Amino acid sequence: MDIAKHFGIPIINADSRQIYRELKIGTARPTDEQTQAVRHYFVGTLGLDDYYSASLFEQQVLQLLDQLFQTSDYALLTGGSMMYIDAVCDGIDDIPTIDEETRRLMKQRLADEGLEALCEELRRLDPEYYEIVDRQNPRRVVHALEICTMTGKTYTSFRRRERRQRTFRIVKIALNRPREELYERINRRVDQMMSDGLLDEARALYHKKELNALNTVGYKELFDYLDGRWPLEEAVERIKGNTRRYARKQLTWYKKDKQIRWFHPDDKQSIIDYIINYETEDTTNY
Repeated sequence: MDIAKHFGIPIINADSRQIYRELKIGTARPTDEQTQAVRHYFVGTLGLDDYYSASLFEQQVLQLLDQLFQTSDYALLTGGSMMYIDAVCDGIDDIPTIDEETRRLMKQRLADEGLEALCEELRRLDPEYYEIVDRQNPRRVVHALEICTMTGKTYTSFRRRERRQRTFRIVKIALNRPREELYERINRRVDQMMSDGLLDEARALYHKKELNALNTVGYKELFDYLDGRWPLEEAVERIKGNTRRYARKQLTWYKKDKQIRWFHPDDKQSIIDYIINYETEDTTNY
């Protein structure tokens, strides 16, 4: 918010869950006061039943950037969804959109035949991807099979992993805190979410719990509570633990990117100075 206000620019949200209208408390979506103070794009614009992907996000953000750069030298993309940010910065493979009939049939096959049978089919149709995919992750296995069956081609043939050229320079900044401080803040935020009505929000969405958008920390643990798997206190502790685990995953992901400059969140002036004075000898990728 402070950086956006300093440069007089809007915020482009790259959180893949804040984009859904129904997910407000559990995603810590920007408040009405914040969105009135600074314009936000891609916040609360989709319904849970709407299809969306990192590829669509890439296309739409690039179109928006073409507009924003006509009146400003800066644009601000922020969020925690690693694939969404990488899609805008580096591009994403042009994977076909799955039609609803294929999606429905594959979901039914998973329920009827089980994950092991689908893994065996993936081994036959795309042995190269079978060797690297997380075979305990039904979403990844099913998605690869959807591509194979819908196109008649291997999923591997669409995964070129080529970095795309951009017409703008990218300044990458990441925020971090001491681990103990970070975890304590995560725990307090979960408690605040519960006080704000997260359980009621999850209860209202329970009938849609099978949607991929709701396979999200904060909701899935409360769905298990509503199913009677564990008491509410344990569900809340699991939300805290899984959020801390996701924070570690984010840190691991971003620390592999040597173009990122790390700051403490309170060091706002240094961040602004870094953006203004950013220079690099190697700008060939941007």
